[in-house]
Amino acid sequence: MAPRSGPLTALMTVGAVGAAAAAWGMGVERHLFTVRHHVVPVLSSGSDPIRVLHISDMHLAPWQTRRREWIANLASLRPDVVIDTGDNLGHPDAIPAVRSALAPFAGLPGVHVHGSNDIWSPRPRNPFRYFLGPSERTKAAPLLDTQGLDQVLEGELGWYGLNNEAVTLDVRGHRLRFLGTNDPHHDLEDWEALDASAMDAADGSLTIGVTHAPYRRILDGFGDRGADMIFAGHTHGGQVRVPGVGALVANCDIPLAQARGLSSWRHGAREIPLNVSAGLGHSVYAPVRFACRPEVSLLTLAPRP
Repeated sequence: MAPRSGPLTALMTVGAVGAAAAAWGMGVERHLFTVRHHVVPVLSSGSDPIRVLHISDMHLAPWQTRRREWIANLASLRPDVVIDTGDNLGHPDAIPAVRSALAPFAGLPGVHVHGSNDIWSPRPRNPFRYFLGPSERTKAAPLLDTQGLDQVLEGELGWYGLNNEAVTLDVRGHRLRFLGTNDPHHDLEDWEALDASAMDAADGSLTIGVTHAPYRRILDGFGDRGADMIFAGHTHGGQVRVPGVGALVANCDIPLAQARGLSSWRHGAREIPLNVSAGLGHSVYAPVRFACRPEVSLLTLAPRP
């Protein structure tokens, strides 16, 4: 009597599917850059709309020419303001790549905050540890050239650093008041410093919170300060998602259903629009995306009905 081949066939099928998914995620999908479009009615009636380009988690390395050129071409979208929610660097020598990618945005109003990979170099990690909770910084991780990055973003592009600071910008006839935190993933937010900075920033018709990692405490902190909208990144949208299920991890405590895209953050009686970008990149040690294309968001802030 011939041995039963059912279990072996099933195992081979599972292995083949896994190999095909890995090949797709590593060889194809991580290069399928996408622009997500949203309309958010948060402006006063009769106002001119504002086009906001939300860039996050580029994780650029010197050899990533395709990603760099795609980012540079985003200037053709003609945004009115750019919001960069951090993790621009994916390699210690990536500052020239960041400069090249973002050079077309020079002179355009913009703000940015730091993520952990704007401060510390990425290190190899066991991906299964993310199921145990948010990652911790490796004590041996070398420092990146954060000052050099800020010189590009602020000195060359003219953007404002919002690392525990506030600023008010005039954009298309609107006064936008931005409140930002330094990387919350490593507890670098400083609300006292932010509040002190906000006292020197003029009031605006719209208050926008900007952070790298959308921890609940940070989103609530912006809610306490009257934010009308919040922008964040960090989660990579889960990076590897299960079709029909969604993200399995977010590397912070945000509800998994809100780990990517436009949603609402409830704060007291208020519903605050929250955009969490799945980001454009990945760690050089985990070059894969599955059911989660690399992305930027183009949001049209529109008048309320």
